[in-house]
Amino acid sequence: MDITNDTAQLNAKDRSDPKILTSMQEIDLALKECGVGWFHVLLLSSALVGLIAGVLVTNTTPYILPIAECDLNMSLLQKGLLNAVPYIGMTLVSIIAGFLTDTFGRKIFLVSGFGGLFLFSVVAGSSQTYEVLVMAKFFEGILFAISFSPALTITSEFCYKEIRDRVVLLRSSFMAIAQILIAAMSWGILSQNWHHSLFNGYIELYVWNFYIYLMSLWSLLAFLFYIILPESPKFYITQGKFREARNVVIKIYTVNTGKPAETFKYINLWKEKEKQYIDETPERTKGSTITHQLVTGLHNVKTMFKKPLVLYLLLISAMNFLSMVLYNVIRLWFPQLSAIVEHYSNVDGVQDLCGMLDAYTSDVRIRSANSTPSDVCVPTRSGDETYINSIILGFVAIVPFVLSGVLVNRVGKKNLYIAAGAISVCVTFAIRWARSKVAVVALFSLDAAISQTMIGLFQALTLEVFPTTTRTLAISFIMTSGRIGTLVGNVLFPILLNMGCAVPFYTLTGVMICVTLMSLFLPKS
Repeated sequence: MDITNDTAQLNAKDRSDPKILTSMQEIDLALKECGVGWFHVLLLSSALVGLIAGVLVTNTTPYILPIAECDLNMSLLQKGLLNAVPYIGMTLVSIIAGFLTDTFGRKIFLVSGFGGLFLFSVVAGSSQTYEVLVMAKFFEGILFAISFSPALTITSEFCYKEIRDRVVLLRSSFMAIAQILIAAMSWGILSQNWHHSLFNGYIELYVWNFYIYLMSLWSLLAFLFYIILPESPKFYITQGKFREARNVVIKIYTVNTGKPAETFKYINLWKEKEKQYIDETPERTKGSTITHQLVTGLHNVKTMFKKPLVLYLLLISAMNFLSMVLYNVIRLWFPQLSAIVEHYSNVDGVQDLCGMLDAYTSDVRIRSANSTPSDVCVPTRSGDETYINSIILGFVAIVPFVLSGVLVNRVGKKNLYIAAGAISVCVTFAIRWARSKVAVVALFSLDAAISQTMIGLFQALTLEVFPTTTRTLAISFIMTSGRIGTLVGNVLFPILLNMGCAVPFYTLTGVMICVTLMSLFLPKS
């Protein structure tokens, strides 16, 4: 095999017909030559561990709410704020983090993001007051936003075109796997009665403190994984660093195939471009400042703020805001509500979910009004059923990834979204009338699964509607609107719950009616 001649022919073809072989298309051919192997096992393992660490930013809170309510003296409103505060951090930095990732690379933000996430998880685990825990969760939200986008991007950029969609879908399914693993670990840890005092009682560590410590190991493991992984070769190409990009691709080839680098078909790829880039460096440097990149980026996104794209952006952002209100209220409050159902399902002839929740909120108000300094707070501790129910919810959440993949090409994203919205309206309304533990679990699981499907359809629709030059920014805007929705929903839910159980569930039903009606104006797909 004449490797030099093959590469020369590839470069010559690129010069004669650049439309066929751009640098990105060349790297796609090179990645295809590398095949699929141990490097991709490492890549997907990193994605799984990183996703679990990210999900824990918001999922640890629902599990500790019942058991830590007395240790931190939390009211329902404070529980809602604790659920929501990571999303405040995410909302503040999401858009700027996306821009910085494209400017400075993926790896630096993955390593710093997960490393910082580990440190603040340790701070959260050491919390002795509600205020410290809220502060730690706020910074966890910021660090999650910093690491989330590059984790998704780098996973796709190491894959050639033919396998990219399947790898991205597989990574998306890790969300449901993460929920199952987290529920199982929470069950094993929070069912213990650990308690330890340090420094003559100055620091009191309860089981929920140890729980956060142990869960922080996922972010530490993600930090180590992403230190091992190289920078994206596609990012190197956008920066004109052809030598670094070639070295990364050669490394992938040797890890996947076990063959020496000399046998790689494209070992001399981009050497001519690298020489040309070095010769032109003084001219390029003048226009490669951050200010120039910002101006260029702003020029590229002008089309997004013109009709019809700006109307689609506003519509999809508004719908995502409302959809995330429902999805994350259902997901984040499920462990707390499940614990209440466990304890109040057979109290005073209570028949339905609202009867149980009203009995709980009434007891909380009575205890608060009649409490004295000598009273001992008794938390509504989660039993085995709560964790089993959360595991069931995780398994049910896998179903949308299967159904959406089968149906979306047959009925179209818009029609599928309208159907999912109509089902969600009925299920959300029915939750209020659930009269058994089985019905509560089934309806919550179905509602969360359908909501997850709708969010996935949003993402697919956004990728289709917006052109490449504005796609990332559009996704950032839409994700930010969803996080604001999560924040608003988690703050309002306990307030509405205090007004009466039926109020929040009727409100959520109304929200989904609005979303379903708005979906009629989506573009056909």
